[in-house]
Amino acid sequence: MKAIIIDDELNNRENLSFLIKTYCEEVQIAAVCENADSGKLAIYQHKPDLVFLDIQMPGKSGLDLLKELDGIDFEIIFVTAFDQYGIQAVKFAALDYLLKPIDIEELKKAVHRADQVLKQKKRNTQLEYLIDLLKNDTVKRTKRIALPLQNETIYVEIDEIIRCEGSNTYTSFFLSSGECILVCRTLKECNELLATYGFIRSHQSHLVNGRFIKSWLKEDGGTLLLKDETKIPVSKPNRERVKNSLGMKI
Repeated sequence: MKAIIIDDELNNRENLSFLIKTYCEEVQIAAVCENADSGKLAIYQHKPDLVFLDIQMPGKSGLDLLKELDGIDFEIIFVTAFDQYGIQAVKFAALDYLLKPIDIEELKKAVHRADQVLKQKKRNTQLEYLIDLLKNDTVKRTKRIALPLQNETIYVEIDEIIRCEGSNTYTSFFLSSGECILVCRTLKECNELLATYGFIRSHQSHLVNGRFIKSWLKEDGGTLLLKDETKIPVSKPNRERVKNSLGMKI
């Protein structure tokens, strides 16, 4: 895979270049760029398969760069120290990102996933969705979330999600249609995405959409009864926070 690195910090560019050369033999670095404008020129010149793109850069961010491109026919791995707005957008689109300092195993996994997508020559609907969010400035009020499956990505209306149930690195999404979708995402990640949309973490393994809570049952120290008659446990450490979220007196 022919790759381009775009990052405004010299140390980060050098470190990522070293890690790629050392641990990702399938990647050939065609250019290393220090800002969005030089990165844009390099993309048109080299026509890369893969771009490592820093989200936070002074003047013009990595997301600003994406909005300027006429078309995107390459895979992207986002790299960032921290950018709440940017990371939220990337997570909603279920795209790969690496947090600085870069973990070698996470880098290898992200590169492998990009390689698989390129070999299958699939349309990157997740990236298209991200660009749509950015161009229409709808990240903060988006109503859909991308759920990546093995062979496809499903886009689900947030209001249709009744609850999420986590098990290790997987989470099951239970929808109002009766469908259950299993995705490779931790419940912690799902909570970070959905908490601002009225979802309540009631238990280590459970995240519930507040719209579907019917009542609070006193059994077992606290249980949520949902509108579909499902009972969801409330763990002791979460009881006070759950009651506060429901407007209950403690």
